Amino acid sequence: MTPVSLVKVVSKLLIKQGLTLSTAEASTGGLIGHMLTNIDGSSAFYIGGIVPYSNIIKEQILNVSHETLVSHGAVSEQTAMEMAEGVRVLFGSDIGIAETGIAGAYGEVSDKPIGLFYIAISIKEEIRKKRFLFNSDREGNKLSATKSALEMLEKYLRERDKVY
Repeated sequence: MTPVSLVKVVSKLLIKQGLTLSTAEASTGGLIGHMLTNIDGSSAFYIGGIVPYSNIIKEQILNVSHETLVSHGAVSEQTAMEMAEGVRVLFGSDIGIAETGIAGAYGEVSDKPIGLFYIAISIKEEIRKKRFLFNSDREGNKLSATKSALEMLEKYLRERDKVY
């Protein structure tokens, strides 16, 4: 599914289920929010987003633990999970989605290569997370992370749709 068709599906499911969404995008720079707001009627479900590019913002605005950042780093499963929970609580949305990764050449270290991303979704009853390793340039990695985040969200919403 293309990112555009994926956004349409996610939008319909969010509206149908009466759920709201917020985003924390450390590496995609707001691309997920941009894609969502390209859909007519997105104000019915999209509360807003934040681009916490620096660790200070992750800590001060999203309540990511300083210890998490020191122990695991900004690009880690733990940070993504805390960001997702933090943005959900900050915006008062039903769902918070967060990503953190290394989109391009700067920031790469031996155990964290270019293209490494962690994406997390926070819902009141759970946090889902996943590790990705994309193999493209900065723009391609950002697009891949955006699509993957939307796919994770779609999967959750389809599962939820069967239950409710």
